[in-house]
Amino acid sequence: MRHVDDPSTVVMILESSPNNLDLRQGTDAQSERVGGLIFDALVKKDEHYELQPWLAASWDQPDALTWVFHLRDGVRFHDGRPLEAPDVAYTIESLIDGSLVTAKSGSFATVDRAEAKDRLTVVVHMRRPDAGLLFNVSDGLFGVVPRGSGRDLGLRPIGSGPFKFVSAVQDKEVILERNQHYWSISPEVPADARRIERVRFEVVPDAITSALELKKGSADLASNVVTLDMVHTLESAANLQVESGVGSPVVYVTFNVTDPLLKDKRVRQAVACAIDRQAIVDAIWRGQARLADTLLPTGHWAAASDAELEQYPNDVGRAQRLLDEAGFPVGKGGVRLRLTLKTSTDETTRLMAAVLQQQLRAAGIRLEIRSAEFGTFYADVTKGAFQIYALRWIGSNEDPDIFRYAYGSGSFPPKGGNRGRYSNPNVDALLADAAGSTDRTVRKADYVEVQKILSEELPGIPLWYPNNEVIHTRRVQGVVARGAGSFDFLRDAWVVR
Repeated sequence: MRHVDDPSTVVMILESSPNNLDLRQGTDAQSERVGGLIFDALVKKDEHYELQPWLAASWDQPDALTWVFHLRDGVRFHDGRPLEAPDVAYTIESLIDGSLVTAKSGSFATVDRAEAKDRLTVVVHMRRPDAGLLFNVSDGLFGVVPRGSGRDLGLRPIGSGPFKFVSAVQDKEVILERNQHYWSISPEVPADARRIERVRFEVVPDAITSALELKKGSADLASNVVTLDMVHTLESAANLQVESGVGSPVVYVTFNVTDPLLKDKRVRQAVACAIDRQAIVDAIWRGQARLADTLLPTGHWAAASDAELEQYPNDVGRAQRLLDEAGFPVGKGGVRLRLTLKTSTDETTRLMAAVLQQQLRAAGIRLEIRSAEFGTFYADVTKGAFQIYALRWIGSNEDPDIFRYAYGSGSFPPKGGNRGRYSNPNVDALLADAAGSTDRTVRKADYVEVQKILSEELPGIPLWYPNNEVIHTRRVQGVVARGAGSFDFLRDAWVVR
């Protein structure tokens, strides 16, 4: 609860605890969103997913294997230490020298070394050209840590971002307070308002409880937490407002392609044909989502067009024919095969899983659902202990390097997010060629070819892009929903006096 005598504190609901607030290690959405307030990146994505200066005031590439970053002067960490080139170099080195076991090390596998040339100049030397480096040092994915920070930094993180870490209790709360000495000035607030000075992120795994807390006013904010049905209901509450916008995160399912039942692509294609995605969007998302054919957001420069990709409109007959061809004839009770889908306990995901179970039954696929709290679910997914799982890519799918991270042969956990263990030498070669080119036309052609292969082999199914929905009490204003669903709006929002 918010203290009555502290009106400049806001309470924001999270559906689960961040796994690790050190952005070098945290890869789940909560870690990247809360960690993104504590740490600063070298560059920042704008609303078109183009990269703009941030801690790095500018950068240049004297040759294909060298990046030079020129840092802003006067930036300080929360403990007062100046943020300088040795800190940036140390942060990058710690991701590649084996001192951290992190999925993010795969994103820096092309880096040979990083060095501080002088107080404000960082030189990154590459093993091979990689145009994706810039995205991998952007907000939400990367945060500069003080030199010498160990693997336990996530317990008491020290960054240079707009908010400072105060405390955290697992499965209960995270408390941040405003960094009064932040280098980037926020716009002025209205005369009858005050800045948000403190944020208490309250962990509420249950969507109904979250909705009740918002309605009562014991919580002020929730971003993409409650179901669309509940958003619709809460819109009519006198004390609440809803900000809605097009979102970039993509909901997807991944297949374990090493599983005996799923190694044949025809089985994976049959699952895709058995799913009626539009029916799920209409029923669960109330139309507040757009169908996806690729992991990249709509309008992205590297996205393939629908016409270039294999399509799987809902077609139970086609699903049954594919299963026949793959050697799964109709058995007792009309069952052809049994599969298990793992999900988190997130309410919308569980609703989606229940509908998928019904839809797949028509094609003779019996789908068992196993839901677990996020930490357990995520551990299983990383270990490869699943047949199918459902999740969403947030932020990382705004760059085409997502295809290397999600489907490259070098990205099996813990070195990346290829949890289904998909491997294709053609995909690897195309990704290497794209990363090695500075010509966007060449890169786009390579990435389109990758998307064509993935749409045919189907190691995973992109499902839809949900709209970005932020619910807030009317005492909190200046809330602007961001495409990636980040919590950046907390920096500039205000509390009405």
